[in-house]
Amino acid sequence: MSLTVEQIAEEALSLPSEARALLADRLVESLDPAEDGYIHQLWAAEACRRRDDVRSGRVQTIPGDVALAQVRQSITK
Repeated sequence: MSLTVEQIAEEALSLPSEARALLADRLVESLDPAEDGYIHQLWAAEACRRRDDVRSGRVQTIPGDVALAQVRQSITK
């Protein structure tokens, strides 16, 4: 018996969140490795750019708890 994509998605969405995350990771890993390498290259370049921005002082960092408080405040307005 062959399942449709919709049936598979419905079954997957009924899994606990941790199992869904593991399934999502496995699915992403199964994608075209050439494209995946390109995506990793883009993210590595972005990470270096952000690091350089912080090190040069162009960007000021804030503690995580402060950032979360700001986000929570902005969505409760």
